[in-house]
Amino acid sequence: MAEAHQAVAFQFTVTPEGIDLQLSHQALSEIYLSGVRSWKKRIIRLKNSVITGVYPASPSSWLFVVIAILATMYTRSDPSMGLIAKIQEHLPVSQSMSTQCQAVLSAVVFSTMLWLMLIFTMRLCLKQLLSYHRWMFEQHGKMSNTTKVWVALVRIFSGRKPLLYSYQGSLPNLPVPAIKDTVKRYLESVRSLMDDTQFERMTKLATEFESSLGNRLQWYLKLKALWAANYVSDWWEEYVYLRGRSPIMVNSNYYGMDFLYVTPTPIQAARAGNSIHSFFLYRRKLNKEELKPSRIPGTVIPLCAAQCERIFNTTRIPGEETDTVQHWQDSDYIVVYHKGRYFRLRVYQAGRLLSPREIEFQIQRILDDPTAPSKGEAKLGALTAGDRIPWAKARAKYFSSGVNKRSLDCIERAAFFVTLDDDEQGMMGDDPAASLDRYAKSLLHGKCYDRWFDKSFSVVYYKNGKNGINGEHSWADAPVVAHLWEYTLATDSFQLGYTAEGHCKGEVDSSLPQPQKLKWEIPAECEEQISQSLAVAQALADNVDFHVFSFREFGKGKIKKCRVSPDAFIQMALQLAYYRDQKRFCLTYEASMTRLFREGRTETVRSCSSESTAFVRALEGGESADVCRRLFRAASEKHQLLYRMAMTGAGIDRHLFCLYVVSKYLGVESPFLKEVLSEPWRLSTSQTPPQQLELFDIVNHPEYISCGGGFGPVADDGYGVSYCILGENMINFHISCKHSCPDTVRLMKAEILCCVRKVDKKTLPLEGGTALKLLIVLGGD
Repeated sequence: MAEAHQAVAFQFTVTPEGIDLQLSHQALSEIYLSGVRSWKKRIIRLKNSVITGVYPASPSSWLFVVIAILATMYTRSDPSMGLIAKIQEHLPVSQSMSTQCQAVLSAVVFSTMLWLMLIFTMRLCLKQLLSYHRWMFEQHGKMSNTTKVWVALVRIFSGRKPLLYSYQGSLPNLPVPAIKDTVKRYLESVRSLMDDTQFERMTKLATEFESSLGNRLQWYLKLKALWAANYVSDWWEEYVYLRGRSPIMVNSNYYGMDFLYVTPTPIQAARAGNSIHSFFLYRRKLNKEELKPSRIPGTVIPLCAAQCERIFNTTRIPGEETDTVQHWQDSDYIVVYHKGRYFRLRVYQAGRLLSPREIEFQIQRILDDPTAPSKGEAKLGALTAGDRIPWAKARAKYFSSGVNKRSLDCIERAAFFVTLDDDEQGMMGDDPAASLDRYAKSLLHGKCYDRWFDKSFSVVYYKNGKNGINGEHSWADAPVVAHLWEYTLATDSFQLGYTAEGHCKGEVDSSLPQPQKLKWEIPAECEEQISQSLAVAQALADNVDFHVFSFREFGKGKIKKCRVSPDAFIQMALQLAYYRDQKRFCLTYEASMTRLFREGRTETVRSCSSESTAFVRALEGGESADVCRRLFRAASEKHQLLYRMAMTGAGIDRHLFCLYVVSKYLGVESPFLKEVLSEPWRLSTSQTPPQQLELFDIVNHPEYISCGGGFGPVADDGYGVSYCILGENMINFHISCKHSCPDTVRLMKAEILCCVRKVDKKTLPLEGGTALKLLIVLGGD
């Protein structure tokens, strides 16, 4: 009960002599400093709201307008054309105010109205400018005069030193494509995957839908687009993520890896100290909106930052029908899991953020704590890894009151979740390839009970100093977490650093309170549910096969010399790899972002096109290099076109998805939509490009490179492929499939693709033969 006594600011006892009041000055000081910190944050939020609200102008520009109007009045000219006099007539002011004061006040009111009108006009102009996307379709290196003028105008109307959310009010809304355009693009995307009979049948269904039910559904969708900031995002979050009743572990969550070739320190507590401190430095910048707005690389075009709002202090709450995402404004602690125990670790003391050395000290206290887990506590996290309905029922029955509710609230309200893992991970040992595979599986699912998969993100620190991150997918997409992860890795290694012994730098305040162990009272019935959830999660984890590798024979530099998009190059290589393995083509998903629009998230690029299948068949059929080169150019250009259309709101799948949701609300059936949305994505791919290269020195320190991250397969008989293009000569791949499907397991084994270079137990889809042959076809060298 020591923690409880420390938390009480005062105690009183009634005695015959009166009331004996005992004050805890330390507790009162903590309360006072916590309140000061809270009010500081409110003031900062208010200030930033004002600055963002008047963007692209600035608050100081109001004073400039007022002075200008008053100056013109004193020159006996009326810039308001009589409006100031009209305002003066209707001002509800005291008659004792002089005429001159009334005139000045009227001028200030007019100036304020003029200033607000100018802000509205500038914001409207910027919104129209950001709706221009023709620049994206121009040939690389050849900018039209229209685009040059447009770039200049965007720079003028963008203002100076924007905050993180400054552009939010100026971003255009996601447009609703025409039904006929979406249907046409869909039919074009599936032509190479169907025979003539199947395609004729699908064309008939599409034509019937377009001419009848489609127009009715489209009307409702356009109505929503007029009302909502984004006609897709809320439905996408709810129906794709939150209403899913299967486990989110493996099926939805994703992971990010540490540096590939170096470990800044082998001391687990020290790595956690620097890293956790870096996370809170990022949160401080986020709260103050000091992070630079994300932009399309090499351009002035801003991206939507709405997803950043829920990075910290956020948890997915299970429900029987649908989950919800709960976000809290602030949290001054994290929750740490170690050897079956949960600890609450405060990272603020007397209103200040603990130093890395102090956090290391506290983490080491947890590592050294000999306390045994409470009954049922050790594997409690398995509830978040299993099916959602049993977790929702258990939460309502066993965690809705008492000590269990208080401890669960503590986890859910924490800034983020930390696991101190007793295993060692990373690229190590005699079989580095296999060790990377184990590392990936550990980050994706761990032991199925030592992560809290509902948290917005969880960080894992291994015994040998390696770390990694696991992200929950409903609240945001991977690039948002990747941005946070890049900042943390760079700050940890290049700004904070370590002592010669590998410890964090700085001093320790000896008065720091012990981390508080959370208490639980888990009944036998709840333990049974934990065991059932663990069994479901363990079966899912055991079924996942992973392979991670770094391809270094060539990279972006050599591909660009062939005047080809690196992303298109990799997608074509993936099509070739899949065809060689399965002897057929499949519906392919590549994630593209739609953050050019307000509250935008993702869109699907259907990478398997008629052009890509023609190229693969030509290459496999032994056609000449000239023919293959021509077909590859056509395929890669088509892929780039599809990607750009997806980015600019002219995709296929989100529009059809929303039409399907509207049909369900109206209670009508569409055979066309039902069939489209039931098609499996057997090849699901995603690129996570580096966003903050300025934080790293890849030229002088190429070893400080993250291996990127990955995700589980979307279909039981499919692959999940994540890739990260780093520098000029490296491409990292994360490939997943399921052991239960013998057709996909083959690609993970040896000699399927007849590659030139092999890695002990597994042959890599893009290594050697496949990618090298593509390069020879393109470049001729």
